[in-house]
Order: sequence, then C-alpha cells, then structure tokens
Amino acid sequence: MKMLKSKTWQHEITGSDKNVILFGVNIFDYEWKDTHKSVKVRHPLHDREYKFSVYTVVINGQEQEFVAGEFSNCVWGFYLLKY
Repeated sequence: MKMLKSKTWQHEITGSDKNVILFGVNIFDYEWKDTHKSVKVRHPLHDREYKFSVYTVVINGQEQEFVAGEFSNCVWGFYLLKY
C-alpha cells in the first residue's frame, strides 16, 4: 500500500519586525488578510509550541498563504505549507 505524505506548516524564516523576505519580497510591505484560522506550530530551535494565525497576501497578482506570529517582541516566525 502506498502512503501519501500530507502537507504540514513548516518553519520558513525568522526575522525582525518590518524586515522579512518571504515570497521574494518584504512581507511587511504588503497587506495581510487574516483568514480567521490559526494553527499550532513549534519554534524551530527551542521546541516551544505557539498558536499563530493563518494569513493570505496578494503578491504580483497571486495569492499566497502563510502562518505568522511573534516569538518575542518584534521577532517574527513565518511558516509555509509544505510536504
């Protein structure tokens, strides 16, 4: 039997407020739309669990989805849905 791997929210980048490159652009230069969904993610280094919101953003006419939240004051973590 073939088992299919499912997508999960995986850490993409951590960066400071107003200075994070995601999808090839500074994500803070774009308007984020809150999907009113949230997911539990783990800090990539400290194995601590966080509950972050799911957002969408339109970049060059294409909608992208991501999870983001603050690990600490002005330090953001970003997650993308990947295999």
